[in-house]
Amino acid sequence: MEKCKAGVWIDHRKALIVTIVPAGESTAHIVSKVERQLRRSGDSPMKGRYAADQVPADDSRQKALSGELNIYYDAVIAALRNAESFVIFGPGEAKSELKRRLVKNKLGRRLSAVKTADKMTDRQFAAKVRDYFSAESG
Repeated sequence: MEKCKAGVWIDHRKALIVTIVPAGESTAHIVSKVERQLRRSGDSPMKGRYAADQVPADDSRQKALSGELNIYYDAVIAALRNAESFVIFGPGEAKSELKRRLVKNKLGRRLSAVKTADKMTDRQFAAKVRDYFSAESG
């Protein structure tokens, strides 16, 4: 198995993973199925008659969101499993949530850093990951 380094740009909607090996690099996209604001079906309580069963309970909506996020983070972790070292970039909470899951899955030691970064193109992000690991080793 060839050792590699990886960088992840993540938010709640998608993850971009750049894997660097001595022979080159590759990129992968993982798209989440998380819908932040779940849509309600049926009549709006403001417009028509109101029935408690028409509006999903907040805890069931939160469980659905958490379940989708868990599936998404597990897919990202599976893509990172072979990396000897990786760095996480992202604009919001997702990077910290992924870090907690990595620690829970006993992959926290491989994590080099967690950094805040805005959206970038795939090429910009690949260059950022290359620069990060070349500065770290040099």
